[in-house]
Amino acid sequence: MNGLMLRRGRLALTGALAGLCLWLLDEVALRAGVTDRLQFFLTSFAIVFFGAVLAVAGPLALRRAVVVAAPLAAVVAGLLLLASLRYGAVAQFHFADLSFVAAFAISFLALPFLIAASGPGWSDYPALFGESWLLVVRVVVAWVFAGLVWGLIWLSDALLGLVGLGVIDWLMATGGPLAGMITGAALGIGIAVAVENVDLLSPDLILRLMRLLTPLLLAVMALFLVALPVQGFSHLPEGISAAVILLVLAAGAAALISAVVERDDTQAAEGVVIPRAAQGLAVLMPMPVALAGWALGMRVVQHGWTPGRVFGVVLVLLAAGYALLYLLAVMRGAGWRGLVRRANVVMAVATAVAAALWLTPVLNAEAISARSQLARFETGQVTAAELDIAALERWGWPGARAIEQLATLALMPGQDMLAARLAARTQERAESGDPAVIAHGAEALLADLRAVMPVQPAGATATRDMLLAAIPAMELQSWIDACRSPLPGGERPGCVLVVADLWADAAGEEALVLLREPSGFIRYEGLGMRGGEVQRRSVVAMGGVLPDRAEGEALIAALQDAPAAISPAPLNMLGVAGGIVLLP
Repeated sequence: MNGLMLRRGRLALTGALAGLCLWLLDEVALRAGVTDRLQFFLTSFAIVFFGAVLAVAGPLALRRAVVVAAPLAAVVAGLLLLASLRYGAVAQFHFADLSFVAAFAISFLALPFLIAASGPGWSDYPALFGESWLLVVRVVVAWVFAGLVWGLIWLSDALLGLVGLGVIDWLMATGGPLAGMITGAALGIGIAVAVENVDLLSPDLILRLMRLLTPLLLAVMALFLVALPVQGFSHLPEGISAAVILLVLAAGAAALISAVVERDDTQAAEGVVIPRAAQGLAVLMPMPVALAGWALGMRVVQHGWTPGRVFGVVLVLLAAGYALLYLLAVMRGAGWRGLVRRANVVMAVATAVAAALWLTPVLNAEAISARSQLARFETGQVTAAELDIAALERWGWPGARAIEQLATLALMPGQDMLAARLAARTQERAESGDPAVIAHGAEALLADLRAVMPVQPAGATATRDMLLAAIPAMELQSWIDACRSPLPGGERPGCVLVVADLWADAAGEEALVLLREPSGFIRYEGLGMRGGEVQRRSVVAMGGVLPDRAEGEALIAALQDAPAAISPAPLNMLGVAGGIVLLP
């Protein structure tokens, strides 16, 4: 009993530590100055590491689980970081769902091999087969238990709420990592209990039930293939890809064949009907895979490559590997079950390798897709009106480079429609509050403002750039317009920025900005740095009235010629309410 409680406590502590670690990475890392890329790598590492530790902590001791999980987490996190470099920002990469699917595939497929490597050997099929199914069972049980824990918490909150005590309110008010630590601890306890009751959670019942479906799936597949020449694909439901349906059919066939052959011949299905049905599935399986490849190929010919279609081709190739190896196994006759088991090991490794390649430059789906869509436009296969510019924007740097090439093409004669499409899309993104467009627009506006705004002293450009960066993008254009409107009677810009040490109690320098409004009035802006942030302050005159109109225009011209002398203010203040002064 003490050993059981000790295991539960260790795994609960591991889960709670996982919740704490993820909270620290989410809430504290950015405050500590950790870059987005490093935070993404550390978070990916933590998720894979703690997930792998909890998943394999049953068949392996906790210390051994840590040893095997760390390299796996480092590899997967490194591959994700490498894939994220296809995008300008990690936040954009978060929408690349297929990359995370690939990372999950690597992580999941590696775990049975790591467990088997610590026992009978990494290629021992009975161990791989059994641990793969038990792994799924343990994880499902753990998440069910975590759901029950939170269900109990919500029920307790509802009950105690009747007497004015709220559990959820207290948890939310407490904040911090508590919620994540509770979930992690519940997962750890669920894993521990699942390990303790491995006999009760054996997947044998599920496998035996799956075998009964083999003749039914064989009949469905045969009927489909007989009816296909007559009906064609026209009767598939609208919006559902034929390739996806066919690949799911092939995956179902592979799962049932594996369930029939089991981990070894002593556990394999007996009799005539079910084994023969499995052999029939193996014979027919290449046909839906080939049809899926044909359907996907037609889609590529019609509409070009996209990351989803590249991913689909990878799935078709993997399915073809399973189908051909299963077919060869059945054609060998006696011993076909052993060949199917060997094929499963080979294809599991091939799938993990393909998933890893998906996250490397070797298989850059975004670049393949961007080049394809650009080439289709350049060769006249699609018109400017048909271009999916929004899709290119989602494909990271390759998509951005394709849009840049389109922008260059838009400058050529006869490309008015393309130029209009690009301009309309940029305007649409700006109006929707797209941060990337806003940031790009702000940078361009700041560059324009620095080019037309005189600064005094002339060498105070670093302070100028730091302070102007805090001006909202929507306001920058009005400042540029003021500067580009010359003062009356000359070519002088209608603005000036004067840098000086105006706040004696603050480090660094401040700036005074004078802008001539279209109405002729002079606008004064004060900029300074406090607490690491740029702050804007009102500007007042010691004499009570700031120079305006002609006097203000003369002041702008004078400040453009030379910086004004700095002198202390002739007043004191009451040391209350942050300081109260009486202007002279």
